[in-house]
Amino acid sequence: MSDTNLVYAYAVLRRTPEAAAAAAHLRGVAGEPIHLVDPAVTSPPLAFAVGHVPPADYDDAPLQAHLDDLDWLESTVRSHHAVVAALVASGAAVLPLRLATVYRDEDTARQALDTRRGYFLSLLDRLTGHVELGVKIYAAPDITPPETDTDTDPGQDPVTGLGVGRAYQVIRRRRQRRNEEAWRTVAQAAARLTETAGTLAVDRVTHTPERGSLAGTAPGTNIGNDAYLVPKDRVTAFRTGILTAAQGVPGLRVEITGPWAPYSFALQPEAHEETAA
Repeated sequence: MSDTNLVYAYAVLRRTPEAAAAAAHLRGVAGEPIHLVDPAVTSPPLAFAVGHVPPADYDDAPLQAHLDDLDWLESTVRSHHAVVAALVASGAAVLPLRLATVYRDEDTARQALDTRRGYFLSLLDRLTGHVELGVKIYAAPDITPPETDTDTDPGQDPVTGLGVGRAYQVIRRRRQRRNEEAWRTVAQAAARLTETAGTLAVDRVTHTPERGSLAGTAPGTNIGNDAYLVPKDRVTAFRTGILTAAQGVPGLRVEITGPWAPYSFALQPEAHEETAA
């Protein structure tokens, strides 16, 4: 393992005086100062926002061990995002890089930036003036038991007067049918909501719905977990349109997050393969 610090890249951006000034006041995942690294080709101006991090934490083996440490991972994600968010706040068009994009040294980082220069510039052109909004859809239909013992089931006798076993089967069928109807209503509403979001955004990335501990303690089942690329001047209209589409649907809950830097729409370079062994 090398004793020389590695280069942790946070984002690709166009170099501007505002971006350089913003970077100069930032600290990264290891508490390190952030600065911009320019490639050999300087027109149009393009840069990596980077910091120098210790190989004891960010070389291949220790990094893999750290990624299994949830406390370390959470702290690193927060610090990484804070750098990206500050660059976005400076007004720069930013392509956020994946967590722990690490290069052996600044020359290696410059080479990677030069190699993918055309791609980065075209993506920056596409994403300039846009932000990412997350939309999570939760289904929690209100399933209620039959109201009274005389609540009849179409084609069935009233529960009253049936034997215990027969009455139990009738009640189960009623509950199952109500459950199916409630979920069908929610699913149809979720589809309409997704269609509405698509008309207000310019792109969409579908993520896997959250399950288990990732879903948190919020009520309901996460049935939609999408990211939308939205023009900055359409953010309010997007929020309003989504919330309006969700109104009045029993058992449907929507959570809108952001605006974020467009993480879901920036393809990340496979950088860590180039770190020191």
